[in-house]
Amino acid sequence: MTDPVSRNRSDFSATRRRFLGTSLAAAGAFTGGSLLTILPAGAQDLYTCRLQLGWLASNGILGEIAADEKGFYAEEGLKLEIVPGGPNVDGIASVASGSANLGSYSSSPSLMLARSAGIPIKCIAAGYQRHPFTYFSMKSKPVAKPEDMIGKKVATNGTARVLLQALLAANGIKEDQLEISVMGSDVAPLLTGQVDVVTGWRTNTPVLVALGPDRVELTLWDAGVQLYANPYYTTDDMLTNHKDKVVAMMRASARGWAWAFENRKEAVEMLVKRYPNMVLADELATVDMLMDEYCFNAQTKANGWGQMTRENWEKQIEQYTALGQFQGPVPSVDDIMTMEILEATADVRAKFGA
Repeated sequence: MTDPVSRNRSDFSATRRRFLGTSLAAAGAFTGGSLLTILPAGAQDLYTCRLQLGWLASNGILGEIAADEKGFYAEEGLKLEIVPGGPNVDGIASVASGSANLGSYSSSPSLMLARSAGIPIKCIAAGYQRHPFTYFSMKSKPVAKPEDMIGKKVATNGTARVLLQALLAANGIKEDQLEISVMGSDVAPLLTGQVDVVTGWRTNTPVLVALGPDRVELTLWDAGVQLYANPYYTTDDMLTNHKDKVVAMMRASARGWAWAFENRKEAVEMLVKRYPNMVLADELATVDMLMDEYCFNAQTKANGWGQMTRENWEKQIEQYTALGQFQGPVPSVDDIMTMEILEATADVRAKFGA
């Protein structure tokens, strides 16, 4: 996965302008201000769950595809429509304007920055309990802990530079103690010795294959910056006026992830059938890591799939405040997230995990 893990302040100024410019037009597409599209009677009067992704489709929607294939959305009175994101798609603006009624973004800080910019969205669940963002090096010049970065050449995505800044700040390391450059998604500079460290998602199997068994991994989480990945979010309006539909959407997703956890091979086959550009062998090689380290762990075993904590959000706000990332007022935890949807779906959120 090469999607951005954070966005700078100018990005969110543009998002806010797009939101303000499109919200009135979008509102006209829905009856009585509703953000849900009502389908014709021939479609069994199902409401459309329009899930806007922050990037292209990946194994991050494995549970949603399984839920759709198994009929869980239909059982909740819904029809699933997945809308891909990408470099030219502003997923947050799409949800905020009402073009979509549910979103899944790559990283939790994006939602914090959007809220600070005045965009009325709120997180309702955490798809990944730990962020897979990773600093990769090779055994010949290993970076296994943050202090190993000192004196090294580190290449990271432009949108992820703030994460490197957060890592360095959390570990008392100054930026001028290493050489930082901007990279794309290509890991070749590490393999050719041009740099000592590159970044990417640990769940991205093609990257792992390219780097091979001699790679060394330092995850952002283990380095002290503990973000959520694939957070689900919706608008204040949806939570106030259509909470029952949001609950139904998350019930279906929760059921899908539980089924995928217990039927991994079949779930991956469903995903690859829906998205033929994916490689079955690669996705099968990654699915156990995805399930056992990111989607489900000790926290989900105690509190169920999608769980999140106020304490984690408070720490994220504190870190991003220290880095001067908020362009507007510093948001509170209650501005950014709500536990009400998790509480309303507690009976179907599987308590799997180590």
